[in-house]
Amino acid sequence: MIWSNGWLWLIAALALAALELALPGWVFVGVAVATALMGLALLAGIWTGGLPMALVVTAILSGVIWLLLRRALPHSRGQVRVWDRDINDN
Repeated sequence: MIWSNGWLWLIAALALAALELALPGWVFVGVAVATALMGLALLAGIWTGGLPMALVVTAILSGVIWLLLRRALPHSRGQVRVWDRDINDN
C-alpha cells in the first residue's frame, strides 16, 4: 500500500512546513510535525495500524502539538505594552 510508505509522509510533512512559511499561522506547523512523526513511526516499523487510524492519530497529535506550541511560544499580537517608568525619570 502506498500510504504505508514513511517517505511519503515525510515529504508531505515538508510540503506542509513549506506551506506554513507561505501562510504563517501556526496551524500547519502542528500538522507538519505530526505528519513527520507518523512518517518516522512508519519507517521505524512502530506503526502497524491502518490508514484511517493513522489519520486519526495524526489529527490528534497535530492538535496536541499545536496547543503545546501555542503555550510555549505565545505571540503578542493585540497586547498593549504598559510602561512602568518614564525614560526621563531618574
